[in-house]
Amino acid sequence: MKAEAAGAGGGRCGGQGGGRLRSSSDGSRYSRRGVGLSANSSSSPVLYNPKSVLKRPVSTEELQTPGGPYMKKTFTIVGDAVGWGFVVRGNRPCHIQAVEPCGPAAAAGMKVCQFVVSVNGLNVLNLDYRTVSHLILTGPRTVVMEVMEENPNTNH
Repeated sequence: MKAEAAGAGGGRCGGQGGGRLRSSSDGSRYSRRGVGLSANSSSSPVLYNPKSVLKRPVSTEELQTPGGPYMKKTFTIVGDAVGWGFVVRGNRPCHIQAVEPCGPAAAAGMKVCQFVVSVNGLNVLNLDYRTVSHLILTGPRTVVMEVMEENPNTNH
């Protein structure tokens, strides 16, 4: 799944909010609200994909290996009236399954396939996505997340 493909249509993120999407309370799927994201595409973008976006399973140990193929990033995401704009999936570790192209998470730099390390300072590497989603949904409107993403300079 390529979340960035849904943003085709150029410059729509700053519009009237017609292209914004809403995630359900458990963050499991997006549904349309108002105008579609890309009026010129023949098929609507797929934002909810039940299949994992990961190419292969990754262990928490692999993520934490010093000098390994992953680097840490920190995002501060301010939720809006619709939500934070991303979906968490997986179990020990969780990963970002989808990012709403015009949402707060995308604006902060979050991308699909990043692994969630901490939420508001709490290490979540050994939790499942339901617990991580619950922490985010019941926490403050501003969430600070540490993630690990594959370092583009490593080959593996």
